[in-house]
Amino acid sequence: MDAEDATVTDPLRDDPRVREYFGASYERVREFADFLEAEGDKRGLIGPRELPRLWERHILNSAALVPFLKDGGVIDVGSGAGLPGLVIAAMEPERDVVLVEPMDRRTQWLEEAAQRVGLQHVTVVRDRAEGVHHVIAPNVTARAVAATDKLVKWTEHLVADGGQMVFLKGRSARAEIEKASPVLRRKRLAAEVIEAPTVEGLEPTTVVRIVSSAGV
Repeated sequence: MDAEDATVTDPLRDDPRVREYFGASYERVREFADFLEAEGDKRGLIGPRELPRLWERHILNSAALVPFLKDGGVIDVGSGAGLPGLVIAAMEPERDVVLVEPMDRRTQWLEEAAQRVGLQHVTVVRDRAEGVHHVIAPNVTARAVAATDKLVKWTEHLVADGGQMVFLKGRSARAEIEKASPVLRRKRLAAEVIEAPTVEGLEPTTVVRIVSSAGV
């Protein structure tokens, strides 16, 4: 792929299937995606080769975990470019969404993007997950941050009673769960791997959901 090709907008942006999938939230999601497409490479948030597949690989991938969220707020750790945190916020404007990100330039981006899309229910916290102790939520999310065993250690204190961790993972999800099994057993947690579909014809997204084993 040459540099010219890398600037082509993902054809899924205006695909009727995508519009139908997002429904009433489509315009907000598209505004965020367009802003990320325009600024992401320049700001070091996303590589140029990802732009022609922005919707499939990043926007829809992030959206896939929304059906598995419990009622209530979300804390997204390592938010980076806003994936999945800002996609969740654009899709679910009734939720309070806290974006936790340690890098200053990325927190600036998250605040700017939230303001641009009009997401008043988003709060950006500049810190590592381990350093955040003033908020909890029923849902803690992450994408491409760390292996599952590390994520559990870093984020368990952010999960409200009866809440869950919901992580976006790749093909190594089951191997990660196996590696994390000592940590999960020690902390009395249970994990499941879910294949989450989005738009017909696209590969499903892999979601790892972790809950207290007391209720399983």
